[in-house]
Amino acid sequence: MNLKHEGPGSRTTGGASRRRGAALADAILDAAWDVLVEHGYHGFTYEAVAARAGTSRPVLYRRWPQRDDLLRATLTKFWRLIEVPDTGSLREDAIGFLRNAGDDRAGMITLMSVRLADYFRETGTSLTELRDSLLPPGHATAFETIVARAVERGELPDLPRTPRVVNLPLDLLRHDMLVMMRKAPDESIVEIVDEVWLPLLGVREGRGPGRR
Repeated sequence: MNLKHEGPGSRTTGGASRRRGAALADAILDAAWDVLVEHGYHGFTYEAVAARAGTSRPVLYRRWPQRDDLLRATLTKFWRLIEVPDTGSLREDAIGFLRNAGDDRAGMITLMSVRLADYFRETGTSLTELRDSLLPPGHATAFETIVARAVERGELPDLPRTPRVVNLPLDLLRHDMLVMMRKAPDESIVEIVDEVWLPLLGVREGRGPGRR
């Protein structure tokens, strides 16, 4: 998934109170996103969002009775799915997806980790748990899809694997970006796949320092 931010003031929402239905909801969620990015979860209030959208608090309450409802609706709109490559190779699919994730998420993971810090403290949850809760019901994660394709091709045996093992590459990439506060270098992506994940899955052929 990708969080897209067009920047404060990039949308005109002053006429939101004159809108109805989907147009009004869209204007409110645009305003809510700007408030979240600028002020974080602490400043993510009905008052602030209503003022930014040019509407009233009762309008927000009718659509989203709890602040968490408004937050999830806002994130659902802006949290885009990241393209999952289908190269015919487990290794290349994994590396390709991590590259896509690095390009799309550079800076945004750090931004949301900071802006939602209060939310995570209040709810006792994590960015990973929030991300997973925003996926459509029954929707596989990117690495669940990549592993399932590899099983179908016969690259991997059809064995039970824990979600932690399957989704480990993205977790490690996210950790690197949070620590470095920037996009992870390509050599880190290759190392995550070649030196950590593939051996964990029992894949040891076709690796080497020269492989890209």
